[in-house]
Amino acid sequence: MRVSVLSLLIVLVSLLGPRSSAMAADGQLRVGCSFPSARSQVPLDGRMLLMISKDGSKEPRFQINDGANGQLIFGIDVNGLKPEAEAIFDGKVLGFPLRSLDRVPPGEYWVQGLLHRYETFHRADGHVVKLPMDRGEGQHWNRAPGNLYSTPRKVRIDPNKDELIRISLDQEIPPIAPPADTQYIKHVKIQSKLLSEFWGRPMHLGACVLLPEGFDEHPEARYPLIINHGHFPRTFGGFREEPPDPNLEPDYSERFKVHGYNRIVQEHAHQFYKEWIGPNTPRMIIIEVQHANPYYDDSYAVNSQNLGPYGDAIMYELIPFVEKKFRAIGAGWARFTYGGSTGGWEALAVQVFYPDEFNGCFAACPDPIDFRAYTVVDIYKDTSAYHVEGQWKRTPRPGLRDYLGHVSATLEQINHRELVLGTHSRSGDQWDIWEAVYSPVGPDGYPRRIWNKLTGEIDHAVAEYWRENYDLRYIMQRDWKTLGPKLRGKIHIYCGTMDNYYLNNAVYLTEEFLEQTRDPHYDGIVDYGERAEHCWNGDHERPNATSRLRYHQMYVDKIMERIRKTAPAGADLESWRY
Repeated sequence: MRVSVLSLLIVLVSLLGPRSSAMAADGQLRVGCSFPSARSQVPLDGRMLLMISKDGSKEPRFQINDGANGQLIFGIDVNGLKPEAEAIFDGKVLGFPLRSLDRVPPGEYWVQGLLHRYETFHRADGHVVKLPMDRGEGQHWNRAPGNLYSTPRKVRIDPNKDELIRISLDQEIPPIAPPADTQYIKHVKIQSKLLSEFWGRPMHLGACVLLPEGFDEHPEARYPLIINHGHFPRTFGGFREEPPDPNLEPDYSERFKVHGYNRIVQEHAHQFYKEWIGPNTPRMIIIEVQHANPYYDDSYAVNSQNLGPYGDAIMYELIPFVEKKFRAIGAGWARFTYGGSTGGWEALAVQVFYPDEFNGCFAACPDPIDFRAYTVVDIYKDTSAYHVEGQWKRTPRPGLRDYLGHVSATLEQINHRELVLGTHSRSGDQWDIWEAVYSPVGPDGYPRRIWNKLTGEIDHAVAEYWRENYDLRYIMQRDWKTLGPKLRGKIHIYCGTMDNYYLNNAVYLTEEFLEQTRDPHYDGIVDYGERAEHCWNGDHERPNATSRLRYHQMYVDKIMERIRKTAPAGADLESWRY
């Protein structure tokens, strides 16, 4: 019997031939990342990331993206990693765009390690979770103060070689200095009672406040308040009191194919300043909310099982504080909201969820407002997020395109990059924050997945929860009998027909519903920019590269018209008109 088995093995080996070099090297190449005790004398939790790049023009940590030339990244969760101890990357560790270290072609590369540090939260719902707290950078793992990283160095990598490459995280990202107040821009911060109770530690909200010209000279004036929703603002964006920097070195915008786009940005910001202080601009207050949290640079301004009651905290804690401190009118007829992309979704969401508290929303290129078109996925009917399943083939779903329809990344690729950056919806990126905001809490305390992040298989039970709580079109349609009268004339939606993220698909479906509304008709606006890409805001006169720099000016006239039509009898329409 032993002779027969041995003979069989010999025959099999002769038929298969020698193992390929890749097979022989399986699990041999390893990279060990550690931090010295000089950086921390206590064990640390977080996500250890390994970046590998062919391009030495900048650090590998700044070359991880969904573009055609995005470089390699691999990730490992570490819990209680001790000083000098190594987190080991081998062929079994998930990477992006290459799935494994074993697939890296032999050659010379720039390598860098980084530890995205997590903190432990004991939430009010009884769950204990480890998450990266924002530290003033707006949830960017490659810039977060306190994160440890290594000095990039050039090494030869060969998956066929049995080798351990050691990397020491000898650097620490320094703190970010807070911005200074100016005559027009003020920065405020409050501790939120609601959020602190939810997260089990002090949690704060902030606002970057743009004051009108003459604010100090007119102490009797009370002003309308405009909330500009969007991603984390370090300070108020798009407003520059000084002229453009004459010594600014021109850059190149790959997206808009424009040289010197950084100077164009400064020119428009200074132009807005001149218009803001000019005699023809109505005197109002505009704020940008700072609500970065352990999952993202922005809370989506709604209440959430995973993020906590950010909607109520902003509406009933932060806004009243700002209105009292800066003499706003403090009534729903005098509040408006606008934003683009994330801010576009938020503008519509707060108008829907707090219909009496706002008198109009201007939602540009909003994140999916109808989950039948969750970009290109119908989460209620589709079984796979990553592929269109046919009888004989599987077609990848696109994730990112240009105005000609050229696809640069698929949904699967984008989600796999996020999975490498962080498990449990902790990448700090787009698909994970949608999941964190919209999903119920899972048994482990983290968001329940809308789909398997690796395979794309959709969980329709989670989808049903999303529909009932955050599908804005569905909620409006479900509740139109009571919501309709409160939303009449308040909804304005704008989107490019070639939005890079296919966000126009959900706008089409929402428009179908809105145009069919009766008792009352929605009496608002849905408008499209032909062939316009992401961030189109309703401007038919300018190219997207410049119109996206004029959000603040876009809606003032419409706001004033709405105030004239709807202000209640006896409302203050004079003290702020100087």
